[in-house]
Amino acid sequence: MVDTTKNTTIYTTWGSRSAKPVQPLVAAKLISKAKRPLLVIGADALDSGLIPKAIALGKKGVQIAATGHSMQGLKGHDVNAKYINIHFLATYLCDKDWKGLDGQGSYDLVIFLGHKKYYVNQVLSGLKNFTNIRTLAIDRHYLQNADMSFGNLKTEDHMAALDELISNL
Repeated sequence: MVDTTKNTTIYTTWGSRSAKPVQPLVAAKLISKAKRPLLVIGADALDSGLIPKAIALGKKGVQIAATGHSMQGLKGHDVNAKYINIHFLATYLCDKDWKGLDGQGSYDLVIFLGHKKYYVNQVLSGLKNFTNIRTLAIDRHYLQNADMSFGNLKTEDHMAALDELISNL
């Protein structure tokens, strides 16, 4: 088992509450219990080998919001992925009446993977302060503005943690 809770050093500004460190098994249970989970995949996933992990999550029934140019890695893989700008997505997620990317209703858990931490942490700050949506960061870096986050991980530990999470869904 990969321990994803040890290194939670904060590299950007922090607020009144920081993300709880989370283990892959707990993250998998959280995703499994969510009624409407959404995976938000960033463009960094293309260069870091994370696209296969996103596809595996998509094949487990998690809808995917492809931001940046990450959509090009998801095409032709039979997953429920839609392209959206991350700033628009954050704005829509703050709207209680928004019906989601597929028109089926709002999301109760938003999962983040493959983003630049200084960029997505600001999106997470908005969600933390203006919504009741739970957020989970399964990126390689600790994202303190999420509700729960993996700690700062070496690449190989991150990949092993994602494999553990996916195998427990």
